[in-house]
Amino acid sequence: MSAFSQRENALATKVVGFYPENKDEPTHPSDIMLYNPLNGSLQAIMDGTVITEYRTGLVSAIASKHLANPTSKILAILGSGVQCTGHFNALSLLYNFDDVRIWNINIQSAEIAAKKLGKPCRVCTTAEEAVKDADIICTVTSTSTPVLNKDWVKPGCHINSVGAVKPKWQELESDLMRSSVVYVDSKEAACQETGDIIISKCEIYAEIGEVINGQKEARWHETTVFKSVGKLSHKKYIFIKYLNKLIYLYSQL
Repeated sequence: MSAFSQRENALATKVVGFYPENKDEPTHPSDIMLYNPLNGSLQAIMDGTVITEYRTGLVSAIASKHLANPTSKILAILGSGVQCTGHFNALSLLYNFDDVRIWNINIQSAEIAAKKLGKPCRVCTTAEEAVKDADIICTVTSTSTPVLNKDWVKPGCHINSVGAVKPKWQELESDLMRSSVVYVDSKEAACQETGDIIISKCEIYAEIGEVINGQKEARWHETTVFKSVGKLSHKKYIFIKYLNKLIYLYSQL
């Protein structure tokens, strides 16, 4: 993943792998290289895994700020890896949750995550139990088949989905995708990379950057899905400024 910013005079590329069977190592190991855009000399090599954890959770927090009920009190996280931690920390910058439910197919992993994050996190034995009456749901799994069904989700819930990273993989049931107002980080990337969009053939209402820039409506009174594939449209400068501000706040935790 490469990017150039003339405004910031920055040239960078991120090299990322995907090893879903990893247990003691990250499933998405990555490094970020920063270059001098004038002569191509390497300026820095950074740990892309840590930066990705921060960035992904914070983008979901940005989407939630606009698409979730502002009085949200119940958070459900399906998945218990690094993105569970990243999403909990990022969303806690914006919301004071009374109840945080964590579910993973491996209950022991969910228990470790809940203990690490502390109150108000608790473990649920099923995904359906975890999402019951939840105001915000985050699906951060490595599953290839849906773990979240339409019938489990209360009307007006907001869902952040960052898994299903391949065209034939799904985290969310197709009926749920088609019945929700769907937002993405990048339409082009989402339509090529994630089965949640491709298989369901759902309509994409907007990119989240269009909402932040005031070009599209934040329909938070309805059930909303933010599908994140880790890429941003290059025209969403206000989104980048907002993200940088949240990254700073996150770093102070």
